[in-house]
Amino acid sequence: MKKQFTPYLSLFVLFLLTGCGNSENKNPQSGPSQQGGAPVFSVVKIPKKTVTGYTTYPASIEGIVNSEVRAKVSGYITDVLVDEGQKVRKGQTLFKLETQSLDQDAAAAKANVNAAQVGVDKLKPLVEQNIISEVQLMTAEAQLQQAKSSYSSIAANIGYANIKSPVDGFVGFINLRKGALVSSTNENPLTTVADISKVYAYFSMNETAYFDFIQNAEGNNITEKIEKLPEVSLLLANGNEYEQKGKIDAINSQVNASTGSIQFRAVFDNPTQLLTNGNSGSIRIPKTYTDALVVPITATYEQQGSTYVYSVGEDSTAVSTRIAITKEVDNLYVIEGGLDEGDRIIGKGTGKIKGKTKINPQEIPFDSIAKPIEKSFR
Repeated sequence: MKKQFTPYLSLFVLFLLTGCGNSENKNPQSGPSQQGGAPVFSVVKIPKKTVTGYTTYPASIEGIVNSEVRAKVSGYITDVLVDEGQKVRKGQTLFKLETQSLDQDAAAAKANVNAAQVGVDKLKPLVEQNIISEVQLMTAEAQLQQAKSSYSSIAANIGYANIKSPVDGFVGFINLRKGALVSSTNENPLTTVADISKVYAYFSMNETAYFDFIQNAEGNNITEKIEKLPEVSLLLANGNEYEQKGKIDAINSQVNASTGSIQFRAVFDNPTQLLTNGNSGSIRIPKTYTDALVVPITATYEQQGSTYVYSVGEDSTAVSTRIAITKEVDNLYVIEGGLDEGDRIIGKGTGKIKGKTKINPQEIPFDSIAKPIEKSFR
C-alpha cells in the first residue's frame, strides 16, 4: 500500500525550511563584500594647506670669540690664578711665570741706563763751553737711548710673564699647571677664553643642497639672500629645541675640497650661557609651503620606488594613482603632481585593496587621519 503525505506533514516540512532560512539571515558573515556588496572604505578629499617643513643639518657650536692664551716668553709656571669655567675680564692675570733671570737682566740693564745718563750729563756742559765737540755728546746720547731700549725690552718680557686674558669670557680647559715649563713655541695653548654671550653654529651643505637652497631664496645676490633668510632653530644633543632662534649670517664662498661641502654659520643669543665651545646639535631650516596640496602618509603605499594612493572617482571606483612628492611634513606629504584639490582618495586601509576596485566610499574629515604628530624629545 503506498504512503501519502498528509497536509500536516507538508506544513511541518515548510516550517522547517522557513526556520532555517531565517536563521541564516540573522547571522550574516562580516563585511559587506561577503554579503555581495562593495567593500566599505574611508575616503578623504584632498585639501590645500599652508605647512612648514624642516631640513636638518648637524652643527658644531663655538663662542663668537674663542681666543687662545699663549706665553710670549719662556719660563716655569709659578701660579695658576683661575679655574676652568671661570668668568674673566679682559686684562685679568691668568698665569704667572718665574722671572728671576729676567729680574737680574733688568737690574743690569737699568744700571747701564744710569751709567749712560751720567755720561750724557757730564758731556753737556763741556759742549756748551766748546771744550768738546757736539759729536761726542750725540754719541753718548745714542748710547743712552740704546741702554733704555734694552731695559724696556727686558721690562716688557717681565710684564709678559704675567699672562693675561685677551678678552672677556669663560676659561676653557687648562692644559698646563704650576711647575710646567712653557714658551712661545708650545704646540698647545695654556688655555682658551671664549666669549659665549653669543655662539656660532657651523653646519655644511653639499653642492646640490646648497644650490637648491640659494636659488630658491629671495634676493638678487648672496648678501640680499642671507639678509632675507628665515630664522633657524637649534636642536640640542638631548633632542630638545634651544629656546632662542638663530639667524644665518655668513656662507663660506669656498667649497671644501676634501668634502665637497659649503659651510654656513648661524648666530644665536646665549644669555644663560647654556651653550659653550664644543657643543654639538642640529640646525633646522624651515620652509613654508603656501596653499600646497597635501595627502596623509598613511593613505599612501610604495611600489618599485614610486609612491601611490587610491583615488576614488564619481562611480566609486578606486584606482591606483602615482603622486609626486615635494616634501614630507610631519605625517603629511606635500605633493606637486598626480592629484588636484577636491579629489577623493582612500584614507585608510590601502593595504586591503588590489588594483582597480569598486568600493562603498564613506567620506570622513581630512584632519581625522592627518592630525599633526606631537613629538616628545627625550
